[in-house]
Amino acid sequence: MPDLTKFDRPVNVGNPKMGWASDVAAEMLRRMGIKYLSMNPGASYRGFHDSIVNYLGNDDPQMILCLHEDHAVHIAQGYAKATDEPMGCILHSNVGLMHGMMGIFNAWCNRVPMVIMGATGPVDVMKRRPWIDWIHTAKDQGALIRNFVKYDDEPRSAQALAETMVRVNKTIRTAPTAPAYVCLDAGLQESEIDPEMKLPDVSRFLPPPPTPAPQQSIDEAADLLASAKNPVIMMGRLKRDEKGWADRIKLAEMLGAGVVTDMKTGAAFPTDHLLHLAPPSNRPRQEAEMEVKNADVILDLNWVDLAGTFKLIIGRDDVNAKVIHVSMDSIIHNGWTTDHMGMPLGDVTMLAEPEPVVEQLLEALEMRLGGKSKWDGKHKGRTADPDTTYDMLNQGDNISVEAVTLCMNEVRKGRNITLTNVTIGWAADGYHFTHPLDYLGNDGGGGLASGTGTAIGGGLALADTDRTVVAVLGDGDTMQGASSLWTAAHYSIPVLFVISNNRSNFNDEIHQETVAKTRNRPVENRWIGQRIDDPTVSIEKYAASLGVESAGPIEKVADLVPALEHALSVVESGKPYLLNVHVEKGYAVPPPAREA
Repeated sequence: MPDLTKFDRPVNVGNPKMGWASDVAAEMLRRMGIKYLSMNPGASYRGFHDSIVNYLGNDDPQMILCLHEDHAVHIAQGYAKATDEPMGCILHSNVGLMHGMMGIFNAWCNRVPMVIMGATGPVDVMKRRPWIDWIHTAKDQGALIRNFVKYDDEPRSAQALAETMVRVNKTIRTAPTAPAYVCLDAGLQESEIDPEMKLPDVSRFLPPPPTPAPQQSIDEAADLLASAKNPVIMMGRLKRDEKGWADRIKLAEMLGAGVVTDMKTGAAFPTDHLLHLAPPSNRPRQEAEMEVKNADVILDLNWVDLAGTFKLIIGRDDVNAKVIHVSMDSIIHNGWTTDHMGMPLGDVTMLAEPEPVVEQLLEALEMRLGGKSKWDGKHKGRTADPDTTYDMLNQGDNISVEAVTLCMNEVRKGRNITLTNVTIGWAADGYHFTHPLDYLGNDGGGGLASGTGTAIGGGLALADTDRTVVAVLGDGDTMQGASSLWTAAHYSIPVLFVISNNRSNFNDEIHQETVAKTRNRPVENRWIGQRIDDPTVSIEKYAASLGVESAGPIEKVADLVPALEHALSVVESGKPYLLNVHVEKGYAVPPPAREA
């Protein structure tokens, strides 16, 4: 596993004292427990940069150099998705912030904690260099992203900066978690301070414990669940800890409840469990839909877009089941973005975090059920056995998306693999999630260029664990974010990038086909403006040019498992690796296409 302390070590640091305002920001990040700062350099934060290197010694936090601000944000997002802990990133002035905005929106939609450090100025016009400092200064830089961060500030003194940092730490770690942005005036960064100035004690400004539900709501919910004949639990955005995972299994088994999960969020329940209704996807599969339709009580644990899911399955106004809605998400909803989705139903609504609510429900149901389980031990919904297995594949065939899934499942035997990303058409019935770190969820905001960066962040977070980090990515997403591979190579971050390469922006081909059919126009033209071909991109060669060992293109099923085995052996030795796999155009499970 990589020892990042051997990279980018400063010399002649000595024993520096805090003497500049930017030192305050650096010191507070250390006290907040921020281990890493992904960044692309810029003069707007040169004072802060110096403080990280020559005051802190580039340690706790350590800078992780990136080639683009978007990668810096996505690496921090991947880290948070794997750990539920914040990482930091630094964005250079207004231009760097604008580069990183898509990544910030993804992180916002995924509700991950993150410290975004930025800079502007000098605010004092008399300190500005001609031209460049003027175009890199904004009066209210935070306004660019205020609608999709939880908090932002531009402090005007060193003491105010320290106050801002403890507020940021508490804010981003309190549910619902989300990024926060701190803009540092270049002039303030480079101003001298009293080395003896007192900094706030971070331990006295910590976030509260996870928010439980009022007992009255727990009692109402427990009464409904205890008497339910066909309860269903819809598990959405939840944490990665093993206790919460075990509690959810216990709750489902106690109630005999069918469980629905999806691919937008990380693994929430074992998908091979007899109570798991159907393989997860971007919309519930048929067996899950039937159980939701027939449910008399539905427990919603922070499901993403409950109203939209009901609309797809039943029609929002035709839900006869009693709905127990558990989420803190409404606290940060606003009118600018509609990532809050449709208004969720709730006959019992709890403004609380799902993990403590599950604990409370277990205790209340133990009393009501006398310690007995309502589950008869029988299977519900769809069998966990896949329709197609690896052994059924024709080894001489070209590689399908389903074959990629089944081959990945074949090589995972004996390994603890964390999938940071998968493609839209992933065949979920051929690859089960049995641990909360088996899958970390999608990019959040639907913004491309995220896959490689979030995978690197996940690899950074899990490098000292028994997990092997793998990202299965599309070629379009990969090429938009591919220069981030240099960061993986430079710091020897062990990640396997499997590129499911159909040489097309294929999801948009499906949309163009939908429109053409509606308008009675030729579907044969759907590929125009979509195909990434002629010339075919040699992604493996590009990766190699950035220092990442690679191979490909792999084109036949017979070659894929050996190639994956070799790739994993390299990653397990502590290095990144990229495998370019040419796949046929198509999806194992087609995504829903909006009707024209």
